[in-house]
Amino acid sequence: MGSDRATSAALGAIGLLHVWWGIRPRGSSTGRATDAVVGSATPPSRAACFAVAGLLGIASAGVAGRPRRPRWISRGIQLGVATTLATRGAFGLAGRTDLLVPGSTSPTFRRWDRRVYAPLCLALAAGAGRAAR
Repeated sequence: MGSDRATSAALGAIGLLHVWWGIRPRGSSTGRATDAVVGSATPPSRAACFAVAGLLGIASAGVAGRPRRPRWISRGIQLGVATTLATRGAFGLAGRTDLLVPGSTSPTFRRWDRRVYAPLCLALAAGAGRAAR
């Protein structure tokens, strides 16, 4: 149960980061930070940030076992989260996140993706998969 909580908390925290990025003043993002996180010089739109934050909130709740009844809903969310994050992690390790997220092509992003983002996605996928069992 502990890994479920940790995975759920991590997904929630990442969701809050996306909310923060969505509400930040438009001129506050440096080009280097956007390049490292997004893979291009253009930051994502507010709508995109909030959409991802919402999906991460649903993922966090699902991994935590919400809703409790009927069980097939939370299990479906858990399996969906595990599959999505495993796919994202595999593409990231292969250096091909741009096939899933067009424009994520900078060398800085690929380096961060292989070292941090893809392994994090795979760890979260494993946690979501464990929650589904």
